[in-house]
Amino acid sequence: MPRDKTVNHIRIMAAAKDEFMEKGYEKASMRSIADRCGMTAAGIYRHCRDKEDLFYQLVSPAENALKQWAKEHMLRYEEPVKKGRKISWQDSNIDMMRELVYPHMEDYHLLVAKSKGSRYENFLHDMTEESQNALLSYFRELKASGYKVPEISPSEMHLLMTAYITALFEPVVHNYDHDEAIRALSTLETFFLPGWKKLLGVASA
Repeated sequence: MPRDKTVNHIRIMAAAKDEFMEKGYEKASMRSIADRCGMTAAGIYRHCRDKEDLFYQLVSPAENALKQWAKEHMLRYEEPVKKGRKISWQDSNIDMMRELVYPHMEDYHLLVAKSKGSRYENFLHDMTEESQNALLSYFRELKASGYKVPEISPSEMHLLMTAYITALFEPVVHNYDHDEAIRALSTLETFFLPGWKKLLGVASA
């Protein structure tokens, strides 16, 4: 890739981020993004198919990082079950927010709060559904392996996951600064984690 194209791409992405942060996906325009970076609209379209693709390029790394963390998180809890070992508390979505999301607050703010009108409009709802289904599946796996876990219906799990994920991402929706987000996270950790540990019947590591 020629150097000038790389430099132009960086300029476009910075201008697009400013535009989406200020106006949200729905009200942002390619013409305005072009004006912000001092390029023509035709020049912008050499780097993306359309506004949707440009937004995707901005937020997909954050989305993929979340998915990868969630995948590795589930594996850490599934492995002891497969080997018949006692489950220990290793990490939680609290750690995901502390280590991954809050240090990159603007990227995730774009994803969850500025995405109306894009494919990501229902991102938190979809994330809640995926988390709910994964945890219900894990409960079934625990029970089949002889672990004592409480009976919990899909609707009850949905209530729990909605409350949990909504609370965790509320600082993201409102674009808290990092220190403020971490303080809020400490309160959420105190409130939620004892309940999750009790439901899962796990011991602290």
